Amino acid sequence: MNSNLPPVWAFPPKGLRFLVIVLLVLGVFFRFANIDRKVYWFDETFTSLRISGYTEKEAIAQLCNGQQIGVEDLQKYQHLTPERTLTDTLKSLALEDPQHPPLYYVMTRFWVQWFGSSVAVTRSLTALFSVLALPCIYWLCLELFNSSVVASVAVALLAVSPFHVLYAQEAREYSLWGLTTLLSSATLLRAMRLQTKLSWGMYAVTVALGLYTFLFSGLVTIAHGVYVFAIERFRLTKRVIAYLVAPLVGFLAFTPWLVVILSQSAQLNKTTGWTGEVKISRLALIKNWIVNLSYFFVDFNYDTIRGAEGSWLKLLVAYSSPFILIFVGYSIYFLCRKSPKQVWLFVLTLIGMTALPLAIPDFISGGIRSQVPRYLIPCYLGIQLAVSYLLATQIFSSSVTIGRQKIWQLVMVALISAGVISCAMISQTETWWYKDLNLYTPQVVAIVNQTPQPLVITSCQATWPLGDEMALSHRLDPKVRLLLVNESNVPKIPNTFSDVFFYNPFYNPPLPILRYKLEKEQKYKIEEDVYPKNIQLWKLSK
Repeated sequence: MNSNLPPVWAFPPKGLRFLVIVLLVLGVFFRFANIDRKVYWFDETFTSLRISGYTEKEAIAQLCNGQQIGVEDLQKYQHLTPERTLTDTLKSLALEDPQHPPLYYVMTRFWVQWFGSSVAVTRSLTALFSVLALPCIYWLCLELFNSSVVASVAVALLAVSPFHVLYAQEAREYSLWGLTTLLSSATLLRAMRLQTKLSWGMYAVTVALGLYTFLFSGLVTIAHGVYVFAIERFRLTKRVIAYLVAPLVGFLAFTPWLVVILSQSAQLNKTTGWTGEVKISRLALIKNWIVNLSYFFVDFNYDTIRGAEGSWLKLLVAYSSPFILIFVGYSIYFLCRKSPKQVWLFVLTLIGMTALPLAIPDFISGGIRSQVPRYLIPCYLGIQLAVSYLLATQIFSSSVTIGRQKIWQLVMVALISAGVISCAMISQTETWWYKDLNLYTPQVVAIVNQTPQPLVITSCQATWPLGDEMALSHRLDPKVRLLLVNESNVPKIPNTFSDVFFYNPFYNPPLPILRYKLEKEQKYKIEEDVYPKNIQLWKLSK
């Protein structure tokens, strides 16, 4: 490997071992610290809806009928009940969310069934998956680089990566996807090294696990295929034949859910169409790519920093993002120049084949698929492999001068420090940029809960059905009553409430017809200047 690093069987330097242990402790701590503090946001409420075995259609029929409901009526669809079984969970996903394969939801249902359905318990499973990713990336680096030093550096960086800490505390399948990606990659390299039926069988299992976790795992398998064919110089060797058989077995195991996807293609297009419909300029798209890349190393909540008090953070992130881009670019360049073909080719295919199929359509015809960071988890993991190789070879190689080692030590300290500070900030907040649909839920809840007898009116037409209401229900006091209405059916609001609010997170101001019925027919005045407009909450008074 032309880096003069210690071989795989040698222990890493004592200082590196100590650093890795400290960062492992911090990484595990950050993944579980205040895990129930952040808003249980829109997407997560649908996780609870699915694992509880209910459908969105059922909930809408029961709740969006113009009748007053309590917080407990919404919470019914967030907890397991005896009358709903695992079969109902599978049906809910198949009918309304076929783009989300069932593995994570089935596992979470059992987890919640065993330990309870609190927010902390529901999220703790994803935190556990994120912790398990740490030994998996160590294994992958051993297989790829044959170096415990590179593996140790990779573990250190992943442990305090703010991006991975964020998704470790979200009740969605993305931590599991990162874990299956690392596991599948490591088993592929092991199978290529051992060339046994058992090792290729293990790889086939990981292919199936990845597909049953997230559909974009297919891109990871394609990246692996390109790598195998390129290494074998596009000849039909034993390795190529074994590779062709293993993913085929994995895809065959995925056939039952593939049938569901094909039969529910219209629903899949409906629920995923937003990624192609939203249009932004190419310049904005590139800017978002760069900022999202920086989140892997440093994250001061750039997208939600507002006001003068956050200006220094904005400046810091704005100037650090280009440096991170240059640093990542140099890491990939260094990897290609200094490592063997079987190393750099694996990393390049993992990065390119999982990012370009999303980025190219966005750049040519518009869309935001590639600016959704969670869709690029395999790409970011590939980037981390390149960064880990650069730092390990420049800091711990005997062929590098002391002066250069000191410089790269400072770079590594800066990256780790930025990650630790970012994770510390994340652990103390209630919202973050990735909870973009519920950034202001804490403010809304604080206003409503402080009133003695409040009524909150929301529009079934103004929001994506029930996601915001279910997010509110996790924080609203039991005294709060809610009224979910549509423009054609606005019931008479009784005068028994101390305060009446209208919550409308996607429209400003409230819908015209609904506003007319409240103001003209029921003589309510919508006070638009009582609360900040960005929280989308209005006070109704007579």
